[in-house]
Amino acid sequence: MTHEMILAGFGGQGVMVMGQLLTYAGMLEGAHVSWIPSYGPEMRGGTANCSVIISQEPIGSPIVTEATAVVAMNLPSFEKFESSLSPGGILILNSSLIDRKSKRDDIKTYNVPANEIASSLGDARMANMVALGALNAALGYVVDTSRIMEAFKKIFAKKPAIIAPNELAILAGNKHIAV
Repeated sequence: MTHEMILAGFGGQGVMVMGQLLTYAGMLEGAHVSWIPSYGPEMRGGTANCSVIISQEPIGSPIVTEATAVVAMNLPSFEKFESSLSPGGILILNSSLIDRKSKRDDIKTYNVPANEIASSLGDARMANMVALGALNAALGYVVDTSRIMEAFKKIFAKKPAIIAPNELAILAGNKHIAV
């Protein structure tokens, strides 16, 4: 199966890291992967999104035109990318910052209060990891959570103190979808 995803938010919300971790985890599992970042006028505070494809088949084009999943960490991202979802797709909304509901009835929407969950774990900056865990669970675990953590440990090897808290955030996102 091929999963085409768009992860979007403000610069500084960690959407690029989410995409990198998914891509790296997919690679660790032997899947074909692609990751393409896109930044707005500023990296921190401007808009940012990335396209991620994880497939068991070779990827013909890294461009995502009809996403099977979208993560919107803020309202502008929701407004921009909701229409990019294919029918039957999955929408993860950071309900901490998005107070609107999707009007589409042909997609599955998950409202995830990522900022609140991350804050309850001790650091609001982990909202992206909560959203990543929620996305992976909503997709039926496109990659094993242990592979995401393996990728996290490799990318953040020089910051060992952040590994355990971020793993808790990912697991909290998994749990939010499982409830």
